[in-house]
Amino acid sequence: MNKSAKIWMNGELIDWNDAKIHIMSHVVHYGSSIFEGIRCYDTEKGSAILFLDEHIKRLRDSSKIYRIEIPYSEKELKEAIISTIKTNEHKSCYVRPLVYRGQGALGVNPYRASIEVAIATWEWGTYLGDDVLENGVDVRVSSWSRLAPNTLPSWAKAGGNYLNSQLIKMEALMDDYAEGLALDINGYVSEGSGENIFVVRDGIIYTPMSAQSILPGFTRFAVMHIAKKLGYEVRESLIPREALYVADEVFLTGTAAEITPVRSIDKYPVGNEKRGPVTEVLQHNYLKIVQTGEDPYNWLTFI
Repeated sequence: MNKSAKIWMNGELIDWNDAKIHIMSHVVHYGSSIFEGIRCYDTEKGSAILFLDEHIKRLRDSSKIYRIEIPYSEKELKEAIISTIKTNEHKSCYVRPLVYRGQGALGVNPYRASIEVAIATWEWGTYLGDDVLENGVDVRVSSWSRLAPNTLPSWAKAGGNYLNSQLIKMEALMDDYAEGLALDINGYVSEGSGENIFVVRDGIIYTPMSAQSILPGFTRFAVMHIAKKLGYEVRESLIPREALYVADEVFLTGTAAEITPVRSIDKYPVGNEKRGPVTEVLQHNYLKIVQTGEDPYNWLTFI
């Protein structure tokens, strides 16, 4: 990880190496945190944060689901993010707002624990590798399923949820794949360890439904919006596992992953084992916004 100069913690900018928590913090023992992953891009019009308002709203939604009262307003959180980026002199970076339960309670009941807030920024390149946006990645279907409904709320971007993601990711890496794809408890395609998934077949773009234990991502939203604007048919539907093996194209989306093509799944080649034409068109239109700053949808917040 590329360290930055400062991290914002509970209203103060402190040195990166001084941003510490106590070992008896509730989050260490029970995973009681919520967070976001946000990108700031160095566009031709200046530095701009993608989906800032939406990310902060989801942070507050996640906190509400887990009954965490964030001690800062949405405006204060946005200002803190911008301040941290500027203080660290980033033109482009990854932004991690984190809300967690600190000291004051140790046990399943978290109510007496303090609520702590931190914001870190650092420079981060392509999530799955430097050349993957063109050449794609090899993935496998994981032996681990996504969380069952009414167990852990998948719409909340909570730290504890990502124990499942870690199992999916580590299994894939141990078998020399870049990523794992999880099925839901009914055996239908859900998502990757940290990305949403799209399948292209006969010119139609398919993606799992938001009720299938996925985190409905903002890049997912952007791709669906752009695709519809370009005249593609987009369907949110149940996708059986075997559909992955006969797809014309498959790609993953996420704030970190952006739009990453998949070239093989379980060693089945996808299309021509390279970025497909639909994926390329969507990539081009998405990256054009964050590279040039030409933003017809008001997704960027310039700083």
